[in-house]
Amino acid sequence: MDRQRTFKLGDHVGWNSEAGQVSGHIIKIHVRDFDYKGHTHHASPERPQYEIRSDKTDHVAAHYGEALTLISERKTAR
Repeated sequence: MDRQRTFKLGDHVGWNSEAGQVSGHIIKIHVRDFDYKGHTHHASPERPQYEIRSDKTDHVAAHYGEALTLISERKTAR
């Protein structure tokens, strides 16, 4: 089984959608089941779901880590 990918708040990630390749920043990490757009989404500490805000449209999507590819890590203040 593939190792679960983990990401941090603010990471810039990409994923495939019906419209093609999309990118955005992680704005929330869910580690428990949650309601989103009228549906229950399943999440756990072992398999979190990430809310990502699209760079182009500001649309928010929820995905498991295996659907995401890291583009760049969140920049930290120095």
